[in-house]
Amino acid sequence: MGSRHSHQTLKNRILLENYYLPGDLEAQVEAFVEHYNHQRYHESLKNVTPADAYFGRAEAIIKQRERTKHKTIEQRRLHHRKLAA
Repeated sequence: MGSRHSHQTLKNRILLENYYLPGDLEAQVEAFVEHYNHQRYHESLKNVTPADAYFGRAEAIIKQRERTKHKTIEQRRLHHRKLAA
């Protein structure tokens, strides 16, 4: 995490809540960073997470998505041909 967008997103999310215990803010920042880096897909990274990109998993994920997409399209074509027959 380090882009201007991530900092703005963090700032906006954190400012919307109140924290009453000393560890609350730290816990929320840690949870945000975990989500941002490991769960949130980023359009600028071809919809993989920063962790996927950093650890070299992005290419394999993108290729698997393409295979799934082509398989789904082919299954739909076969289904429509059966309906048309």
